[in-house]
Amino acid sequence: MRVHVVSDVHGNSRDLGTAGEGADVLVCLGDLVLFLDYADHSRGIFPDLFGIENAHRIVALRTARRFDEAREFARMLWAEVEERSGGSREAAVEVAVRRQYAELFAAFPTPTYATYGNVDIPALWPEYTGAGTTVLDGERVEIGGRVFGFVGGGLRTPMHTPYEIDDDTYAAKIAALGEVDVLCTHIPPNVPELCYDTVARRFERGSSALLDAIRATRPMYALFGHVHQPLARRMRVGATECVNVGHFASTGTPWVLEW
Repeated sequence: MRVHVVSDVHGNSRDLGTAGEGADVLVCLGDLVLFLDYADHSRGIFPDLFGIENAHRIVALRTARRFDEAREFARMLWAEVEERSGGSREAAVEVAVRRQYAELFAAFPTPTYATYGNVDIPALWPEYTGAGTTVLDGERVEIGGRVFGFVGGGLRTPMHTPYEIDDDTYAAKIAALGEVDVLCTHIPPNVPELCYDTVARRFERGSSALLDAIRATRPMYALFGHVHQPLARRMRVGATECVNVGHFASTGTPWVLEW
């Protein structure tokens, strides 16, 4: 059995279209949408709406952890767009996200098992999910004789991305899985080496509930993404191999699990 795993696709539909080649199954751990590419500020919904110079500025503010200033700057930009177009922020974002989702979901091979990332908009997924794609969140599925459990989304942060949930709700979804062979999430367990992004120079939020579940239920693998340039890409927690499957938007290469 060969499973290819991707995460943090962020608009890379070209490579997503070939990510399942040679595999029996593709697993996607979320973040399909590209709001803003921190490596190339010309790519994404933000620069499409507001221009590259404003993208440079918002990235600089966020990287410096000046989140209040970043939010105020973004509010000013959105107010200008709403006044000029007569439409709402939500409507403008939805149009752009729908355009990306139409392209990305069409690239998924059959079969694909997917869960949401923190920048995804779950309410829109049913409109684009084809017959060969199964979406799971707080749910289990058997793949090649092994049980995979999926939990999507991220935890609350100052970034206020679209699919952030409170710690208790996230912990309940983790608990609902019970014992699995492969635990698939978008965010990592709350281990410093797995949560620190060496380029952004900050800790992303990991889940303590996820870490507790790994220690208690001892899955063979815990797979995740979210941290684009992690200090550690993989490490063992007890009996479990914890693996950041990589920033697919930049690598275009899936992580491979075989048995």
